[in-house]
Amino acid sequence: MTPDAALPPLREVIARHGLAARKSLGQHFLLDLNLTDRIARAAGDLARGTTIEIGPGPGGLTRSLLRHGAARVVCVERDGRAVAAIRDLAAVYPDRLEVLQADALAIDIASLGSSPRRIVANLPYNISTALLTRWLHTAAALESMTLMFQKEVVDRLLARPRSKDYGRLSVLTQVVCDVVRLFDIAPSAFVPAPRVVSTVVQLVPRAVPVRVDLPALEVVTAAAFGQRRKMLRTSLRPAFPQPEAVLAICGISGSLRAEDLEPQQFVALARLRP
Repeated sequence: MTPDAALPPLREVIARHGLAARKSLGQHFLLDLNLTDRIARAAGDLARGTTIEIGPGPGGLTRSLLRHGAARVVCVERDGRAVAAIRDLAAVYPDRLEVLQADALAIDIASLGSSPRRIVANLPYNISTALLTRWLHTAAALESMTLMFQKEVVDRLLARPRSKDYGRLSVLTQVVCDVVRLFDIAPSAFVPAPRVVSTVVQLVPRAVPVRVDLPALEVVTAAAFGQRRKMLRTSLRPAFPQPEAVLAICGISGSLRAEDLEPQQFVALARLRP
């Protein structure tokens, strides 16, 4: 029998701690332990280092991570109600589970636990892309990220040039990580049910990192996609005093638009940022 076999059902945990999901926190709780187990398995070997979970809510995924052999789980949770619920679980796994009440957007993920570090999380919808963008800056400190987003966000992560979903997030993510779509989860699996399908995706930092200053790449992609219907000779003016000269050095036509460029072409432009 696993240590958590005697734990109460997740719906009882929600009732006990008054954990009705709050829209302001982007909360949608995944209560199907078969699905949380599937996410934990997809994350790979959890027996080494630290598994970091963001926004555990009542702790369904947390239970699965521990049940599937996570040596140490660090949960970062902003909601005090959920912190109390997870601390009940920590009593069952006293040496393997740590709970931090903190804003995930303000915490240095690379400072949590020991290496290798991996993030496994059902992310709050309202801050999911902001969190990912932040973590891309510290990707060297991470072994992998197994994350759940709205399906439309994953479409953007994987989008290729000249497609409607291709944009700034596509470029930043693909330059830093290899990205694999894993599986979809229907709205009916959540409480409350969101209006969209969710998708689990795995991001693994590139074995050989691309040589680029990520803040410079953010500036270039923000300029280019901020006016995506304009030609690059115009849209890149916020990023370069003389965009046509920079484009010429990179062998890129100024009449192209942001959606026409491969991620590596954006890297070439970012390397020329003054």
